[in-house]
Amino acid sequence: MAQIRIARRVLTECIAAMAFPILLLSILVAPVSAPVVAETDRSRARWCGVETMPLKPSDHSWAKWVVLRLRSRSMWRTDLPVFVTAVLLSALSLLVAFFGFIGAAALVFSPVFWLFGIAAQVGPFTPESVGETLLAMPAGIVLGVVTTTVLTGTSFLRDFLLRAFSRNRDPDLLAKLEELRTSRASLTAAFEFERQRIERDLHDGAQQELVAVVMRLGMLEATATATAAAADQERIVRLARQAQAHAERALERLRDTVRDIHPRELSDLGLIAAVRELAARSPLRVELTSTGDDAQLSSPTATAVYFTVSEALTNISKHAGVGNARIDLRCATTDVHVRVHDDGVGGARIDTGSGLAGLRERMRSVGGNLEILSPPGGGTLVVASAPSQPPW
Repeated sequence: MAQIRIARRVLTECIAAMAFPILLLSILVAPVSAPVVAETDRSRARWCGVETMPLKPSDHSWAKWVVLRLRSRSMWRTDLPVFVTAVLLSALSLLVAFFGFIGAAALVFSPVFWLFGIAAQVGPFTPESVGETLLAMPAGIVLGVVTTTVLTGTSFLRDFLLRAFSRNRDPDLLAKLEELRTSRASLTAAFEFERQRIERDLHDGAQQELVAVVMRLGMLEATATATAAAADQERIVRLARQAQAHAERALERLRDTVRDIHPRELSDLGLIAAVRELAARSPLRVELTSTGDDAQLSSPTATAVYFTVSEALTNISKHAGVGNARIDLRCATTDVHVRVHDDGVGGARIDTGSGLAGLRERMRSVGGNLEILSPPGGGTLVVASAPSQPPW
């Protein structure tokens, strides 16, 4: 693993060296290029194993984010210093990589060059005999190692400066992120409280009233049958039965509404049983595989995963053009993963304002994520994951 990370650091420094001419030209439009370069440098650091926080929301375009960044003081305090650092260190990497690796290659292959009558000169050293070319080979290996070490050190220096500028000179940004995290937790808690209130009001209020209406209509039908005059009896009974049928349909719709707000199976039996019930009610032929124990899942996490599966099955029945689907649900002590797959027409996308975008935000509200893989004609795979307990 350590060798892989060092290789990544050397590779990224070589890429930075090749990108130096572009970075040099981007100085002319530094206010625009600085956020892009700084965000790219944060991505580089994460790829090299350093924990850094992306500042660009994944659902924002680069143009929209750069415009917002230009209005922030953080651009001048964080992005611009990182940009200047990137330009200077890229120039250093260009010099080291160019002369170091080329010199090392010339020394290592010095005997080959000698066979073709070429004297591989490296700095002041020029081999003048076969023996000197053979001695140059280990020197080339040493030069390659030294070059790799210097580039690795440059990469670590880049990380150090990146974190220094991000932590020490951007407290307002960190404060805003903390405020956003607190706000998200408050919104989720408020949503959960409001959901429980609506469910309780519908169950204890409107539903009980409708049940009473149905019962009284039944009593009215029985009374009318027994006491009304023969001419009006048939009409009264017909009206009573129609009213009773309307009330029963309203009651059934009310029960469906309550079930869609928060399924009772989810509260009483847990996520796995609720998803199994969901699959049984679906018009699709659903193959469900579940592993693990859902006892450790918090209510917000279980609810978010449940409605993700529900929305995915609804989309398959409406848009995929197939009659079957497959669900893989894995519950663990620390997290939960679910995959909903179909072999339909594909082509699904997470667009702003769509139901899938809403589900992704719901998963993010509990610290999770949602991804869609849906090539045209290749089916659709919905992958959702979340920690068992929200990180707030």
